[in-house]
Amino acid sequence: MILWLQFVICATVILFAGANLSRYGDIIAEKTGMGRTWIGVVLMASVTSLPELITGVSSVVIFDVPDIAAGDVLGSCMFNILIIAFLDLICGPAPLSAQVHQGQTLTAAFGMLLLGIVTMSLLASAYLPTIGWIGASSLVLIAIYFVSMRAVFLYEQRRITEVVEDTAEEAQYDYVSTQKASVMYGLNALIIIAAATYLPYIGEEIAVVTGLGQSFVGNVLIALSTSLPELVVSIAALRLNAVDMAVGNLFGSNLFNIFILALDDIAYTKGPLLSTIATNNTVTAVAAMTMTTIAVIGLTYRVNKKVWLVAWDSMGIAATYILATFVLYLTRGSG
Repeated sequence: MILWLQFVICATVILFAGANLSRYGDIIAEKTGMGRTWIGVVLMASVTSLPELITGVSSVVIFDVPDIAAGDVLGSCMFNILIIAFLDLICGPAPLSAQVHQGQTLTAAFGMLLLGIVTMSLLASAYLPTIGWIGASSLVLIAIYFVSMRAVFLYEQRRITEVVEDTAEEAQYDYVSTQKASVMYGLNALIIIAAATYLPYIGEEIAVVTGLGQSFVGNVLIALSTSLPELVVSIAALRLNAVDMAVGNLFGSNLFNIFILALDDIAYTKGPLLSTIATNNTVTAVAAMTMTTIAVIGLTYRVNKKVWLVAWDSMGIAATYILATFVLYLTRGSG
């Protein structure tokens, strides 16, 4: 009971500090004059993925639980796309995919590319070259991440004059000074670092006590808790009618998550991370890639009405998440 209470406390701290961190990050971004769609993909995504970064590094460096690190990253990628289905549920009568700019598919496609490389690396880890203790595929992931950031930036620059972008860039935080925003940003970042650093220890204890295994706990429980900032920020952006920021935050977070996975590999000095973790992490990687593919189809096809409370693509996303979680539970012994 005490163990679960610690988990809830950590998750709650991340929830509130993540919301504040994202808000003040957005204020800083506005003061610098950066576009909010770009902010969603880069600044907000990196900010809300801070728990995954801290959890991943502490998992491999301090607690030596690599499956928690990998499971957190890949499970968060799954959960981030599930958030799109939840946003579709609360966004009103029109499907979310019909309200989002189709340019979001560029970020989503890079996400599928990175997840595909991770999947291949997991399946063929024994045959892939290494550089010291680091898997060569991790260096490829890092390179593609920076290429994707530049590609998205250049794309956004080409459409910066569109009406939707002009609307999104209206000032909202004139009453907050840059100094106050910077101080509050740093304070909430430290709070998240403290809570996220403790999460791997709690996850390992839960895995031992419940017998669920590191990979299941990492892919489901830890991933859900470290994805709370993405959920909070996306809902807040949707309420502000900044739909592109909401969705861009989620797709961008997945790009940053895979970048974190590569950093975890560098921090894990016992060998290539992807050759060490349980093979059932492949289920999560494939599921995240499948869910992103469904989202891209929805963004491209753009139906004008929902089947019921959500659009068909959201149903497919939710169904894939449920199926993947069930498979992870069945294979928990391998974690």
